[in-house]
Amino acid sequence: MSTHPAMSNVTGDTPASATTSGQRESMVWLLRQFTSETPGVTHAVLISRDGLRLLDSDVDKDWADELSAAFSGVASLAANITGPTHKKRPARQVIIERDDCLFFVQSAGRSAAFDNHPGNERGEVDTILAVIATRDADAGTVGFEMGRLVHKFAAYMLIPVRVGTGGEVR
Repeated sequence: MSTHPAMSNVTGDTPASATTSGQRESMVWLLRQFTSETPGVTHAVLISRDGLRLLDSDVDKDWADELSAAFSGVASLAANITGPTHKKRPARQVIIERDDCLFFVQSAGRSAAFDNHPGNERGEVDTILAVIATRDADAGTVGFEMGRLVHKFAAYMLIPVRVGTGGEVR
């Protein structure tokens, strides 16, 4: 059970806080907890599908904005690659390995917690979770923990990320 006061209902269907401000604060708390407790993870940013930073785990704001635009593009490119079934489907996760770090990009669902977002016309925003980890981080562990974080975000989402029969995040 979480010790954060607004997180008592993190796995329920109803958000723990009725206000979008409270929802954002709780989601920021979850991001910070994720970065501090997941080995190798240094930063996390929740972004809108259109490339705007929604929340971050104490990332420099200019860098977070740059990352948001880039990772939105990565998610869009991945979703528009035709696979072996000759269909375009969103990627469950994208991992980019560089000499200095690992980047992870994963869909995080549709949220109503960002009512002031410029692209929010129907009261909801599609979100993407972007994570930066050290080069030597265990990619399987980071990916697994990202899935757990997205599951925790579900209480703040209108349409949570779909889970298939095998429990994998889609």
